[in-house]
Amino acid sequence: MKTNKMNKHKIVLLLLLFVVNMISSQEIKEISKEWVSFTRTIPLKTKVKRKFIVEASAKVVEDNNMAWSGIWARVDNKDNKRGFFDNMQDRPIIISEWQSYIIEGTFDSNSEKLAFGGICSYSGQFFFDNFKVYLENDKGEFELVELSNADFEQEIKDNNVQHWSFGISKRENARVKGFDASSSDDKVSGKYSLLIEGKDIVPEYTSTIGSDEGTSPQIEAMISMLEDLKRRVENQVKYMSQYELDYLHDEDANRIGSLIMHLAAAEKYYQVLTFENRGFTEEEKKIWQVPFDLDQGGRDEIRGQDAQYYLDIYNAVRAKTIEELKKRDDAWFKKVQNRFGYSNHYCWFHVMEHQSSHLGQILFLKKRIPPEPEKIEFKQQIKN
Repeated sequence: MKTNKMNKHKIVLLLLLFVVNMISSQEIKEISKEWVSFTRTIPLKTKVKRKFIVEASAKVVEDNNMAWSGIWARVDNKDNKRGFFDNMQDRPIIISEWQSYIIEGTFDSNSEKLAFGGICSYSGQFFFDNFKVYLENDKGEFELVELSNADFEQEIKDNNVQHWSFGISKRENARVKGFDASSSDDKVSGKYSLLIEGKDIVPEYTSTIGSDEGTSPQIEAMISMLEDLKRRVENQVKYMSQYELDYLHDEDANRIGSLIMHLAAAEKYYQVLTFENRGFTEEEKKIWQVPFDLDQGGRDEIRGQDAQYYLDIYNAVRAKTIEELKKRDDAWFKKVQNRFGYSNHYCWFHVMEHQSSHLGQILFLKKRIPPEPEKIEFKQQIKN
């Protein structure tokens, strides 16, 4: 009997050690962003279209005129696509007095859950209190959903807000540097509110043309425009699945994965054209010609990779572009290269607007990708 008990204790101890190791291995990554959000979710279930309301009180004490906050709500559907979404970016909270804010939206039979919370941007003090969620019932009346710690009465320690989580994406477990959460006695009711402080937040990028001091003005402007468009492409594709990247709408369409490769290949071509006044070598053609042409070869060959594979190639090409452009000045932009009679400035303007053109194509294709079919597994029959 004693031996059996000892063995059971050993098994329990091993299981505990396993769980501890698993938890410790799931390190929370620290990242730099100019914003952070906090969230929680509730399940949704209905056979007909219904309404919901998310309500909360908030205020902002800003360090500069860039700081703003908002409450937000997002409906996640069963097909892994997003339904209703609103984060108040078009009507941000910027005033320093407590006010109540409301988001109204809808969900339907395809809806799986409602995610909601708050968002804070840039440096400042962001206060939140008294979150409430109402769901429409069969009678068309709004019922209050019971939410634990919706008023932040549980004191916050070590950035841990009970029943809420922080991050910037439902797909990424990360802590955003510079933002800290604590309890505040500046509240609407009860003992506490949630206070998120953003300190020394450096914008990831600004909505200006040109930002690199020491570079010629036209070169500086071109780099910032190229980078802004690449960032927009990345934001659209970085979370797409391999199925979505490979999806082909018809025999004349392009896969989104191949379009990213095409952007990299076209930029590579204009590198050798403007920086070296030549075309692709035979060795370079083996790497770049298929994605550059983007014809049937691109449809057949460029597939089967995840988003990061394509973005790594795109980023490597862009790093070379920026390195070489910074070696040059505005006078170089005016020079006409011999191959086609284009000025260097015109060539890089074309690379910039080429990104914009294919970004529009990616957006068009992405919105029309059907849900991935469920895989059917056939069980092997055992013959007698």
